[in-house]
Amino acid sequence: MKIRINGNSVRFRLTRSDVKQLAVTNRLEEKVDFGGQPLVYSIKIGDGRDLSSSFENSTITLYMPAKMIGELVDTDKVGFENISGGLHLLVEKDFTCIDNVSEDQSDNYPNPLAKSVYEEGD
Repeated sequence: MKIRINGNSVRFRLTRSDVKQLAVTNRLEEKVDFGGQPLVYSIKIGDGRDLSSSFENSTITLYMPAKMIGELVDTDKVGFENISGGLHLLVEKDFTCIDNVSEDQSDNYPNPLAKSVYEEGD
């Protein structure tokens, strides 16, 4: 799971393994250690109908309805978004990059644009 924070927007990107784990355990959690001060980011099942979030004790939590998690697993749905309290929330499948990158992308979803980009380059 990756997060991207830009202005008043938080984007969670999930690999295939992340989506599978979320469906089985109803939660995901990662931690970044800033020299003894961790930042934790997580996704948990939420009771509402939309994405929502909280930030407490250095932990960003995205609450996601179970129905949305099921759609990520069972459909081609790419992601979900909501504006909650002025904060733009987005959770989406992590696609492989079209450009060459050094990170391991073996667990990412196939990029639906990859075929058209390669065909244009032929």
